[in-house]
Amino acid sequence: MDISIVIPLLNEEESLPELSAWIERVMTENNYSYEILFIDDGSTDNSWAIIEQLRKENPNIRGIRFRRNYGKSAALNVGFEAVHGDVVITMDADLQDNPDEIPELFTMIKEQNFDLVSGWKKVRLDSKLAKNIPSKIYNATARKLTGLKLHDMNCGLKAYKSEVIKSIEVYGEMHRYIPVIAKWAGFSKIGEKVVQHQKRKFGVTKFGWDRFINGYLDLISIIFVSKFGKKPMHFFGFGGTMSFLIGFIITIWIIVEKFINMNSQAEYYRQVTDQPLFYLALLAMVFGLMLFLAGFLGEMIARSSHDRNKYIIREVTPDV
Repeated sequence: MDISIVIPLLNEEESLPELSAWIERVMTENNYSYEILFIDDGSTDNSWAIIEQLRKENPNIRGIRFRRNYGKSAALNVGFEAVHGDVVITMDADLQDNPDEIPELFTMIKEQNFDLVSGWKKVRLDSKLAKNIPSKIYNATARKLTGLKLHDMNCGLKAYKSEVIKSIEVYGEMHRYIPVIAKWAGFSKIGEKVVQHQKRKFGVTKFGWDRFINGYLDLISIIFVSKFGKKPMHFFGFGGTMSFLIGFIITIWIIVEKFINMNSQAEYYRQVTDQPLFYLALLAMVFGLMLFLAGFLGEMIARSSHDRNKYIIREVTPDV
């Protein structure tokens, strides 16, 4: 199968017939073998009934329905597990992503050998204050921290080699950082394509301001897990050791200073316990010990994890 299209949705009953017809036209014009997989993320409108009707009209359409709303990451992860195409396209169901972009995305994956191609809504038709400006700040920060030179990390329109989506796991709110997850999984050829952005035709946006706060927290989580997920002691142990050593050195220095003052018969010197620096040093030692113990516990958890020795193999030499 050439293309699998994964479309997560929540209460998009008005958009689904037009979107499916648009995709079907593009697939037919380009003679692609394809499947469309709608993931209903707990819709409370008639979205699922429409998906069932579309399935009757077009056998290339399939649907998965969640019992409740789990979020876009969960929908994508389930969709990735269920599709069979050589190239996987993700897009939103609100008609803001243009299906006419699919042939060029497909070409970039199949002929230019990209592992992943992310859309870039260079000209956005959203509110500047609510989406454009926060999105620019968020993407600039993500580029700086991850090293990925993508302008629109959160664009829903993306294309993947099948092996990419079968090698990664998306959970929580991590759908924003699939390119980062793919990069840390070893898929280095990640590209970008300017895509057309369209105004929402039906309904209202499902995202609020909290996504920007959650987005930064998720970015920190991904960077940490990617670098230290299998070796947490390297992070906590280093920080704990440095904190403990600094506190220990300060404590020794304060004690030595007291003995020097005593031997020199200084008229006045402060007791060790009268110095605030002594308590700060003790606090640093305790904090360092706690970090070290956290690293030790993290190491024990990592070693007992079921995927501690799970590695993605690119290829092996054939048997002679």
